[in-house]
Amino acid sequence: MNLLAKLRLFSAAIRLEHTLFALPFAYVGMFLGAGGLPTLSQFIWISVAMVGARTVAMTANRLVHAKEDASNPRTAARHLPAGLLRRRDMLAAMLISMGVFVFAASQLNTLALILSPLVVAVLFLYTYAKYFTWGSHFVLGWADAIAPAGAWIGVTGTLDPQAVVLSLAVASWVAGFDIIYACMDYDFDKGYGIRSVPQRFGIAAALRWAKVMHLITSASLLAVGIWMDLGLFYYVGWAIASAAMIYQNSLVKPGDLSKAQKAALQLNPYVAVLLLVTTSLAVFT
Repeated sequence: MNLLAKLRLFSAAIRLEHTLFALPFAYVGMFLGAGGLPTLSQFIWISVAMVGARTVAMTANRLVHAKEDASNPRTAARHLPAGLLRRRDMLAAMLISMGVFVFAASQLNTLALILSPLVVAVLFLYTYAKYFTWGSHFVLGWADAIAPAGAWIGVTGTLDPQAVVLSLAVASWVAGFDIIYACMDYDFDKGYGIRSVPQRFGIAAALRWAKVMHLITSASLLAVGIWMDLGLFYYVGWAIASAAMIYQNSLVKPGDLSKAQKAALQLNPYVAVLLLVTTSLAVFT
């Protein structure tokens, strides 16, 4: 297999396109922290750090969970269980991505570099969290919430309270959708011993948890807008994003999870990009 073909397989294996879940929020944190445009160097290294961190998280996830992926009919066709990629390829990519992330952090400022090992630890914590706690969704949420907080630190060298509230919005947003996603694996998780909110409390209760998480998301985004006096464009984005979350939660019901994939994954990149666009308009106009 040539290098280009392997890179294509690797990109598909880690769902590189799903970087759009967190990257827009990193840019939101970057623009808000800078109060406008960051330097070109900051923009480049924040982008590199984001891609590196997400690649670390996904490669670690694929490596650690390869055994249950092979046992789960929904995931058996993934690249490692199917033999399309080798474990050593995924391990090499993880180590390289880790080095890229830490180096990118070092190019931003001292605080970003000091915190980079902690970020890597959180990314690995999520990978193992589902083995010992049903709260693994919240660990994933906070792992993704590093994006806006990290970008804010990247441009300011500090972690301000507004960034923490913005990170809470991302953490609850991701946790809510991960709970919906876990509903699809309810039977498998129960038999295999994987811990999750649906496995612990049942699907009906889990869907209520998801709604509460997204209510927190909406409230946190609104709080950021009011706190930072972001203006009309931001509130338009907030209103559309809140409506989108209401719609997405309406797609799934305890007795009908046929649209869970759409609710949990497919619409989210559009919501993230929308919030980036409207926040940018609020900051730059």
